[in-house]
Amino acid sequence: MSPAISALGPVARAGVGSGRPLSVSFEFAPPKTSKSEAVLWEAIRRLEPLAPQFVSVTYGAGGSTRDRTHRTVSRIVGETGLKPAAHLTCVEASRAEVDEVIRGYWDAGVRHIVALRGDPPGHLGGAYTPRPDGYANATELTAGIRAIAPFEISVGLYPQQHPESPSTSFDIDVLKAKVDAGATRAITQFFFDIDAFLRFMDKVRAAGVTIPVSPGIMPVYNFAGLKKMAGPCGIPVPAWLANHFEGLDDDPATRQLVAASVAIEMCARLREEGFSDFHFYTFNRADLVYAICRVLGVREPPAPKEAAA
Repeated sequence: MSPAISALGPVARAGVGSGRPLSVSFEFAPPKTSKSEAVLWEAIRRLEPLAPQFVSVTYGAGGSTRDRTHRTVSRIVGETGLKPAAHLTCVEASRAEVDEVIRGYWDAGVRHIVALRGDPPGHLGGAYTPRPDGYANATELTAGIRAIAPFEISVGLYPQQHPESPSTSFDIDVLKAKVDAGATRAITQFFFDIDAFLRFMDKVRAAGVTIPVSPGIMPVYNFAGLKKMAGPCGIPVPAWLANHFEGLDDDPATRQLVAASVAIEMCARLREEGFSDFHFYTFNRADLVYAICRVLGVREPPAPKEAAA
């Protein structure tokens, strides 16, 4: 048994949702060009038959993808059977501007928002200064969303400690405040140290937080890109992961097999610990995530048999 197991046990750690069948959600980014839009929709169509709990669409730093995010979400509502969760940040926008977006989502048929503070434009992980006329943070944003309409509201959670936070205890206090403001689910930043994540979740549940927590799973499409992304977020990249990808720069087929193996093993371990919901960062690609889901047992329903003549 892992030394991370505590008296809370795996079911208490996972909280709401434990014992349920495994479910997944997928994160996409709004496309920048017509070519990237075609790639995105190829991925959406490929993953749609897996019946994810929801699919989220990101919101660029400083609200830079506001219109593209809204168009993508609206198209998902209109052309698929998927339930979209629109990301929303409060950076570089007034309360009135953000409230307009919230109402626009509700009018478009969106019933789920991922409420995030967000990063300033061009400053991933950098210092944040709220606008005087804007929402100061994700807690205020969550309360603002809740005041407008009864959305399901997901919020972010940093298992490794937020780069601007003084401690993990502070992060948990912030999460509790978000729940009090109306958050119904937390989605974690990606991570690779499962034992550390489980210890963190012990503290979350011990603090009385009972909302579902979806571990964020990052398949390693590109190891160099992963390190570049993880640095500003303060996410440790373990040596064992680097060893897995060493020497594979010119071997994409093997890289994909290794990436699938790592993600599958992580999900299997977390499943043993009582977690039933997994959020996959897709980078608008379907093949790797689709394969991982197949191995985990998440599959499209079988086609109906034709009636006998």
